[in-house]
Amino acid sequence: MQDGHVGYAGLDVYDGEPLVHPGYLGLQNVVHLPHLGSATAETRNAMGFLALDGIGAVLAGRMPPNLIS
Repeated sequence: MQDGHVGYAGLDVYDGEPLVHPGYLGLQNVVHLPHLGSATAETRNAMGFLALDGIGAVLAGRMPPNLIS
């Protein structure tokens, strides 16, 4: 972004969130966005049902389907 290889960027995920690296803030070719990727009713419902599936699995003595180790 500073070396001329990226024309413009829209960023919604940052290392060390919720803090944003101060080097990003002065860039004229960067738009900073909140997390928009999950901002649909369908995605939010799917996320909720995924959480319920995990809770149900644990209560039934099984491993949750999306366990991260």
